[in-house]
Amino acid sequence: MVSCNWEPIGKVLIRMNVIWRNSVSCLRIRNVPHRYQSGNHPVVPLGSRILTDPAKVFEHNMWDHMQWSEEEKAAARKKVEENSAVRVLLEEQVDQKTEQKLRELSWDHAKTSAADGFSRMHRPTMPQEKNHEERCGSSDSQSKAALHFSNLDSKEHRKGPLKTELFPGSNATFRILEVGCGAGNSVFPILNTLQNAPESFLYCCDFASGAVELVKLHSSYRAAQCCAFVHDVCDEGLPYPFPDGILDVILLVFVLSSIHPDRMQGVVNRLSNLLKPGGMLLFRDYGRYDKTQLRFKKGHCLSENFYVRGDGTRAYFFTKGEVHNMFCKAGLDEKQNLVDRRLQVNRKKQVKMQRVWVQGKFQKPLHLTQKTSKLVFSLLSHG
Repeated sequence: MVSCNWEPIGKVLIRMNVIWRNSVSCLRIRNVPHRYQSGNHPVVPLGSRILTDPAKVFEHNMWDHMQWSEEEKAAARKKVEENSAVRVLLEEQVDQKTEQKLRELSWDHAKTSAADGFSRMHRPTMPQEKNHEERCGSSDSQSKAALHFSNLDSKEHRKGPLKTELFPGSNATFRILEVGCGAGNSVFPILNTLQNAPESFLYCCDFASGAVELVKLHSSYRAAQCCAFVHDVCDEGLPYPFPDGILDVILLVFVLSSIHPDRMQGVVNRLSNLLKPGGMLLFRDYGRYDKTQLRFKKGHCLSENFYVRGDGTRAYFFTKGEVHNMFCKAGLDEKQNLVDRRLQVNRKKQVKMQRVWVQGKFQKPLHLTQKTSKLVFSLLSHG
């Protein structure tokens, strides 16, 4: 039986929890909120900066746990009714193959443009590797497996999962997957923490090949402990580079909203199959009546609460109930499902914006005797 030092893994989970809570800032705004820079955890799950004096609203960039008045709720509903009154015609909506190509091109451009700023922000704190061969860990068996996987012919890859002895991370005892990794905004903070947990392994995927290439070329990428790969989560027949039922944690942050509502359940079902008993899926995405939804103009609505941006990317806006139903149908137990309402302000322009996100933790029914399962639930239940 393989022995395992749980202390480093505990630190990894805590680090992931912090990254997950701050993902909207890291992935969308690309700035770390001031209150988290000290590394201290908020007193309550979704932040502890409460606006008690409206006269002080412009003293900070963000306020937590905002309560909407009935007037504000009515105004938001009216705005959505207005911007969804004119729908994109069915004949103008692209087919699946064209849609995928548009998404890849637009996301490649968006995520690539963000990569340089992210690298400059994080690279000074990351250990530098001497050369590409050392960075890839070519002598390590797991690295060879990753290289073997990346060289597989796509048609052969579609025939089925890889043999167990070949898959990257086969020797690990704790495995993480980030879906929609982009240029690595969450990958490298997690990977940096994993240096002290050699028994852990990080998988990360994105359908934009340019974004995945940026992750692989980063100086802190280590193939001995990380496998970045191109993957379309909407293609339910496309295998992952590892077997089902082996993941301890999945990060699904601002990904599901970009997928057509008719295909979301299939994506969640597939991800659920990747989790081991007791494994946890961490979810965060746009909530109903977020300012992003309210800002859409007429003619951008594809279907109810589902919109297309000018660059072709899509955005759906969830309710807490929709999230609950989707993950529970996939066989996961709800451990947390919260609506995160915040007030974001632009102090320079004196503008106030209501932000709404949905955040959840969903666990695959666990075996009480499994030590890993207990550790995951214990540490992630505090965030």
